[in-house]
Amino acid sequence: MSDRRRLNGPAGTTSPPVFALSKSSTKSSQKRTRKPNELRKIFLQTGVVPSATGSAYLELESPPESKPGLLNTSSTLKLSCSVHGPKPLPRTASFSPNLQLSASVKFAPFATCVRQGYIRDSTERDIGMHLETALKGVVIPDRWPKSAIEIAVTVLEGEDDQVDGDRIGGVGLFNLLAGCINVSMAALADARVDCLDLLAAGVGAVVPGPGKPFRVLDPASIEHDLILASCLVGYLPSRDEIVEIWSNGSVSNLGRDEDIGFDGLVDSAVAAARGSQTVIKEVLIESLTRTEVGAEKLPNDGMNDVDMNT
Repeated sequence: MSDRRRLNGPAGTTSPPVFALSKSSTKSSQKRTRKPNELRKIFLQTGVVPSATGSAYLELESPPESKPGLLNTSSTLKLSCSVHGPKPLPRTASFSPNLQLSASVKFAPFATCVRQGYIRDSTERDIGMHLETALKGVVIPDRWPKSAIEIAVTVLEGEDDQVDGDRIGGVGLFNLLAGCINVSMAALADARVDCLDLLAAGVGAVVPGPGKPFRVLDPASIEHDLILASCLVGYLPSRDEIVEIWSNGSVSNLGRDEDIGFDGLVDSAVAAARGSQTVIKEVLIESLTRTEVGAEKLPNDGMNDVDMNT
């Protein structure tokens, strides 16, 4: 007699299917068609969240169609940022002469190939820490005593790396952080928060070439089989200052060529940041012009979008 309250399994034994990863799925399936100093197209729009003080949406150009494989990879970024504040601190909080800035980054569950959890992990905390450090270097804190501002970045689609199909890391993590800095700067400007300069971030890398290694701007892991070293900088163009720097890899064993040394790697990241700053500047000027004409923030109808092809 069978138990009616229990779903019994099959009488025989079964084995789950096992799929072997092909070479095309573990390595880059397409080559870089852009020039070494050419950036991907950037789509940026402000005022996408009406309930927030300031908001912005950033998206990078989608790569060409790659060869089908068991493990699909992506080099596209889709980020949304909302700024809340400045707002007064609670009455129970101690007096602070400076603005209390906090930044957080959260992956959507569907942002990467590996499904993300709802609790913040170490990767999200690290990105949020670097983002907060970069933004504290551009915001003027003494304008809002005993006030706080919250910056929340949601990763709708993250860039995957070719690292055994594991979590994102390496240059993909750098591109993600650079996108978070750029979209946060646009959202801060949309919230009319006073800043020292227009902060922008960029990524540079050293990749092997047919003759010798060379530098590239805005690298994507899906376009390179190997990345020897990479660097991210948060750059203030008008003040010529770097407020955030993060490097990965070693360039000491590549010879004494200054072009592929650490200084050259930083210079390539700064050049990429200047290109991103051009897009942010054009978007904010166009948004400000539309606001002055209408005497208030107008609804986003796609007219204040900027598409860049460096």
